[in-house]
Amino acid sequence: MELYSEALQYLASHGLPAEEEDEEEEAVDSDLLQDVFSDDTGWVSNSTEVPGLPDTPTYRSPEDMLEKRLLLLREILISEEVYLSELETLLTPMKALRASAGTSQPVLSIEQVQTVFYQLPELRDLHREFHSGLRARLQSVDMEPGIPVQLQHRDPQLSVGDLFLKFVSQLGLYRGFIDNYESAVQIVRKSTQSNPRFRVLAESMMYTKGSDSFRTKYTFEALLYKPLDRVTKTTLVLHDLLKHTPGDHHDSTLLQEALRVSSSFLSGVNEGSQQKRAVTLSRGERRQLARDGFVVDVCEGGRNLRHLFLYTDLLLCVKLKGGTMGRQLHYRFCWYMPLAGLKMHWAEEQDPSADLQLKISNMRAKMFHCKRMLQEYMRESKGSVSRAADRCRRKLETCELWLLTHTPSFILELHSPNSKSHIIHLSSLHELDEWREAINKLKTEDLETVLPDLLSLANSCVKLRMTQQPPLCCLQPEEANSICGSLCVVVHSACGLQQPASVYVCVEVDGFEIFDRKAQTCLSSYSLTPQWDQELVLQVDGARHLRLLCLSQSQEDIMGRATLELHSVDMLKKWKKMTLNLGLIEVIISIKYTPHPLEPPSFTPLQQKPVFSVLIGDVARQEGVLVPHIVRSCVEEIERRGLEEEGIYRISGASREIQALKHAFDTNYWEAVSKVRSMDVNAVSGTLKLYFRELPEPLIPTDHFQSLSKALDLADPYLRAEIMLSELQSFPDVNRNTLLFLLHHLKRVAKKAEQNKMSLSNLATVFGPSLLRPPVASLNHCGPPVDISQEVEVQVQVIYLYLQNQNLPEAVTTKLLETEEEP
Repeated sequence: MELYSEALQYLASHGLPAEEEDEEEEAVDSDLLQDVFSDDTGWVSNSTEVPGLPDTPTYRSPEDMLEKRLLLLREILISEEVYLSELETLLTPMKALRASAGTSQPVLSIEQVQTVFYQLPELRDLHREFHSGLRARLQSVDMEPGIPVQLQHRDPQLSVGDLFLKFVSQLGLYRGFIDNYESAVQIVRKSTQSNPRFRVLAESMMYTKGSDSFRTKYTFEALLYKPLDRVTKTTLVLHDLLKHTPGDHHDSTLLQEALRVSSSFLSGVNEGSQQKRAVTLSRGERRQLARDGFVVDVCEGGRNLRHLFLYTDLLLCVKLKGGTMGRQLHYRFCWYMPLAGLKMHWAEEQDPSADLQLKISNMRAKMFHCKRMLQEYMRESKGSVSRAADRCRRKLETCELWLLTHTPSFILELHSPNSKSHIIHLSSLHELDEWREAINKLKTEDLETVLPDLLSLANSCVKLRMTQQPPLCCLQPEEANSICGSLCVVVHSACGLQQPASVYVCVEVDGFEIFDRKAQTCLSSYSLTPQWDQELVLQVDGARHLRLLCLSQSQEDIMGRATLELHSVDMLKKWKKMTLNLGLIEVIISIKYTPHPLEPPSFTPLQQKPVFSVLIGDVARQEGVLVPHIVRSCVEEIERRGLEEEGIYRISGASREIQALKHAFDTNYWEAVSKVRSMDVNAVSGTLKLYFRELPEPLIPTDHFQSLSKALDLADPYLRAEIMLSELQSFPDVNRNTLLFLLHHLKRVAKKAEQNKMSLSNLATVFGPSLLRPPVASLNHCGPPVDISQEVEVQVQVIYLYLQNQNLPEAVTTKLLETEEEP
């Protein structure tokens, strides 16, 4: 019931009615209800007279939408008045400090005064002009007391877009303030510690708030932070105002342009301004925010969406509360862990149970249909938000939140020296590595952990947070460059490894989690220059970025990562080859995007298809290669530790181990790779022989048996070799390249014949019967019958002559792509 109550509180805090819906179409299981974070508008006043505005508004009529817009504009005006009062209070001591700078006992030097108050008068004038213009526009629609609402003169097309556009066009004034902020704060801190007169001033600045002359006490530094906090909320103001402005309103275009200008200006402020993240929590205690974001916290067997804050000396996990009936939004403390001595361990979550997998599939299908319905509603209403569209958007948000907390993800275990542990889940391996890197960077600084004032620390999170909302696609503005269709990525190779290793590449995309958003290559051979040439295909919906990570076999070592912005025009229906820098490692990939309508997600989870007793062409096709992974994995492992093994390929491994490897390759490739690395090398060679022996059709196609047999009768060795090479070139692509791959491997084995006792003749005897078979006698077979002795002789001699040939072409392990090199 607590979870249900919290859900109702969330709806109420956003002005959304908790409605009863038809069970078949609307009901969501009680276990789908989750704690949800709202988008903090920050600039809304704490007045209890005006309820909080919803993120996804619901309107019964255009008039209702305009009423909501008018309420929002009045809140913006009130917020401007409060901010101007704070600026006036901050500027009050400027004249006195400047005058004292010319005396024999100055409080601050004239240079220090200029630094501390840099750009503040200009910012005050900018907001005065904006406030005056907005107040004048709103006064024309203010209701007169005593007159019924129906008789009021109201302008439904009240225009304020020009005011906002003019305001954001002058945001450049804030750039100087932001660049100067750190210097100003340093002067304030040093002067507060060293100068008693300035300390009295800095710790007792008062400003009057509201008509009741309520006086609030602020420190100088806290007021100096106000402009920095204010400018970073500009985009949120415009975003909310746009949501409450009808699409056909003449302000709509102006506000969109203002939002674009504001977003462009602020794009580097939230990430680049480290000063914004620092706050004085109490006297003598300094703590700085390094990173924050939404994670799934596992507590008492349940999963809850929480906001995680990384400070210079600790991790803080909190939950957003309040916002109902005008109550101020605040964070509720969940737990904290000092960074000193903190140990981390990460792993990929195990596959879900069959019951949970079914729920995930159902939720993905529901999200798919909700998104399609929303697109239909938006097309019908020509971009304006109808009540049906808003209702559909809220369902989409519910689906995304549920998938965010229940879909298998990556686990980060946190262990402190005092035996306390917490587990958090992150949906992206890229994000997990960013958290690990940020935490490890702070741990190396060896900062002393000061026991935090948890109440003050939690309360400061509202204004310090850089991440305003959960990572849900439905909350993001739609962008024209997001892609929808099939994204094909071929991972070719990597270089830059400091020492030989077995590595693999993980590819992640963002967008709606209707389909799997992650894929990974097979494990490479033990090498300094790993080679994959493997194609990965992802169905994407709303993707904007592709993230690449390179990991070692241990899976505990993430060796590098990179992010690629997806531009559909650059890779539309054509391969684009590029090199990505993952730190010390460079990975070469080719990428292609094919747009097409997406089919509903399958209710049956994808399972690995078997490889044994399956046509080799089908196996290679489903893997997107020309040489199947099982062949490459076994060959690479044998070359790593079996070339000098006496009797390799002649001495068979244990039957039990071979069957275990066969089962692993048929069901779980990653388990198979792990077993290959640890099992007896003779079991690995036995598995490879078994694979070729159990092919439904031999590697050398049966219809070439007679022509190869005739070639053996030729007395001229040069003509015989030429005919056999010609036959080889006529094999299907997969058969030809797999045979070439195997033949070159067997040649390398024979070079170690002194140690392993396996000459070319011995190897041909072992592999001949598995790779070449005579046609099965049937009514349609017109060739001469082949006796068993001739059959074996042909099988061995064909492979032996191919092994002796010095002009064998190299194998191609993946399909050649017509690519465009990145400039």
